[in-house]
Amino acid sequence: MQTTLYFAYAALLSPRRILDVVPEAQFRFIAHLPETRLVFPHQNGTWDGGLPSVKPEPGNTVWGAVFEIPVEALASLDESEKSEGRERSEAFKAVDREGHRHPVVTHVHKGAPNGELTPCRDYMRLVVDGGRYWKLPMGWVAGLEEYVEEPLF
Repeated sequence: MQTTLYFAYAALLSPRRILDVVPEAQFRFIAHLPETRLVFPHQNGTWDGGLPSVKPEPGNTVWGAVFEIPVEALASLDESEKSEGRERSEAFKAVDREGHRHPVVTHVHKGAPNGELTPCRDYMRLVVDGGRYWKLPMGWVAGLEEYVEEPLF
């Protein structure tokens, strides 16, 4: 069986959600996409707020979990991500904690952005919970939590 590495940074960070979409998914390691930034360019009507994507931007990084999945499962991932406005991209390399680069498949919003939207709190709660579960860096998870909590001002 041919496999590929999938970089999850959005709701599929949730262990339950990734296994619902790709039951054969096997967690391999945490990693980051260097020189990228988390943005919220799209709203799909299902969630009350902006949904995440990544875009190249120097000086930033996006953390996530890398899963090994069967190549045949890419269609299921594509379908799930398409419902949230993201399309498959193989243009990224994820860097693990030891500094090794890995070509990965991920999904990004490629259409015209609706502007920088306010993230959906309920959606971001899934991302935060997944980040905690896979033990992403505490600073990254704390930054994600800001999208879930009530603003101070």
